[in-house]
Amino acid sequence: MAKLNWGLIGGGEGSQIGPAHRISAGLDGGFAFVAGALDHRPEAGRAFGQSLGLSADRSYGNWREMLEGERGRPDRVDLVTVATPNATHFEITREFLKAGFHVLCEKPMTVTVAEGEEIVRLSQETGRICAVNYGYTGYALVRHMRAMVARGDLGHIRVVVAEFAHGHHADAANADNPRVRWRYDPAQAGVSAQFADCGIHALHMASYVTGQEVERLSADIASCIPTRMLEDDAMVNFRMSEGTVGRLWTSSVAIGRQHGLTLQVFGEKGGLRWSQEQPNQLFWMPLNGRLQVIERGEGNLSPEADRASRVTVGHAEGMPLAFANIYRDLAEAIHAKAAGKPVARVADQYPKAEDGLRSMAAVYAVVESAHAMGKWVDARPPMFR
Repeated sequence: MAKLNWGLIGGGEGSQIGPAHRISAGLDGGFAFVAGALDHRPEAGRAFGQSLGLSADRSYGNWREMLEGERGRPDRVDLVTVATPNATHFEITREFLKAGFHVLCEKPMTVTVAEGEEIVRLSQETGRICAVNYGYTGYALVRHMRAMVARGDLGHIRVVVAEFAHGHHADAANADNPRVRWRYDPAQAGVSAQFADCGIHALHMASYVTGQEVERLSADIASCIPTRMLEDDAMVNFRMSEGTVGRLWTSSVAIGRQHGLTLQVFGEKGGLRWSQEQPNQLFWMPLNGRLQVIERGEGNLSPEADRASRVTVGHAEGMPLAFANIYRDLAEAIHAKAAGKPVARVADQYPKAEDGLRSMAAVYAVVESAHAMGKWVDARPPMFR
């Protein structure tokens, strides 16, 4: 396949997420990094872009300048990644979709449900791809879990338990650190902090692996550090579209937990357990059988897992490789769309705008339920009810 042109918005010098995107997008040779608006400070963004090898005329001062600069170019970018603060995702994604660009947006895709519905409609109307970076879905054994559920290895799924709990925001004395502060500021983060930041990863993972959508939920949220305007801990019970019972805990004050993304799926024929901190192993217990450890990269896995494995068995797998699987999916999808062909099933694995919309509807449902003392509420976006 011919190499596609790629541009990045946000992810500037010192960014947590920028390097992961730059490494991942280029890993398979599917994308060439040719344009960027990398910092909210125009001159710093231009300088950093050029230090990474961007030409001066494509190292932009802001996203609007990038949109105008790329719009009319014959070699314009094929995919734009939006890796800016949450409150800016909607406007940037909307304008690039309108201009005919494919977009990969960091989560959350928007900060309101109405904005999410607009992005879904716009993606459908323009025929442009809008993907959402639930990057952990790129891990090989997550895709194998999904394949096992889809082919019926577990039978009917009874219960799914998801966690994303860490302790990196547990120090109350660190409240003014800008990397922490914005996450609990409604003006920048929206109506939710920890659930919108981490909880939706776990909730999306539950849907991604089971193939079911969350329909109803009941939530309890808390600001364990009282000065925070938004929650730093949440417990959510939910029910899925085929009757599966769901449990989810997410926290940023769980001292001793590092990353904490885990998923357990329990069906009538067996159970699965996976942790992002030990991504090479998937634990599988068949009903009335013995516990088995499935190793990433071993023989006889699903085509989805084989395609997503980047290094030989026994070697460590990491987050940039998972992100790279999203980018490889997108490269194949963009080429297929340009050729007027359907996307191959094993490549049609990336999270889509509809997933981003469902996540935002769940965020608002969690807040509504928590404020109503755990009342069960509809978690579906209005356009999907």
